[in-house]
Amino acid sequence: QVQLVESGGGLVQTGGSLRLSCAASGRMFRRAFMGWFRQAPGKEREFVAGFDWRDGSIYYADSVKGRFTISRDYAGNTVTLLMNTLKPEDTAVYYCAATPGGDGTGWYRRVNAYDYWGQGTQVTVSS
Repeated sequence: QVQLVESGGGLVQTGGSLRLSCAASGRMFRRAFMGWFRQAPGKEREFVAGFDWRDGSIYYADSVKGRFTISRDYAGNTVTLLMNTLKPEDTAVYYCAATPGGDGTGWYRRVNAYDYWGQGTQVTVSS
């Protein structure tokens, strides 16, 4: 079982930055793959970034590569998403998710690969 609680969303102007945090607890999260997803109104939930707690591998969606950075704080059991150079199209509810793992190329991009989800945090980028 894994419990996830996101924080750090808010309103920011184009070009600004925000830091999202996901506090993880539970017996399995240190053996889990942690992902950040987002869902804009009227759109499907999409993969943003992922971190494999087991070997430190990191993955990003092409749309955020070079602007977003995912990292972990082992001591605090927190996975952070630092978002720089934000654009209006980054506006969405952002979710933290965890899974024991998956199979196939790019498995971590699939919403149904994740067993645990946080409640979400709103990010709004004004133009």
